Amino acid sequence: MKLKKGDEIKIVAGKDKGKTGKIEKVFSKEDKVLIPGANEYKKHLKGNNYGQRSEIITIAKPLPVANVMFICPKCHESARIGYTIEGEKKVRICKKCKSTIQ
Repeated sequence: MKLKKGDEIKIVAGKDKGKTGKIEKVFSKEDKVLIPGANEYKKHLKGNNYGQRSEIITIAKPLPVANVMFICPKCHESARIGYTIEGEKKVRICKKCKSTIQ
């Protein structure tokens, strides 16, 4: 997976289309990313008999990687990510402006 924690992304499909945010967690086996404030759903929790009240909480669910697009920190545009080898290291690059990404 080419996306990492802390990358700035833009949502390109789904109910939150157009929103931007930073990746909080990456689920590489499922090809999903978690963005706080996006793809939020309500969940009803039932209280127990010992004084805990019933409540409705908001949960952010992970989004598929196919529904998000990377935003380059240099050119500030949505772009794809590629790789190049510099010396002995494999480095991520922006496909639009060809700059390296940390």
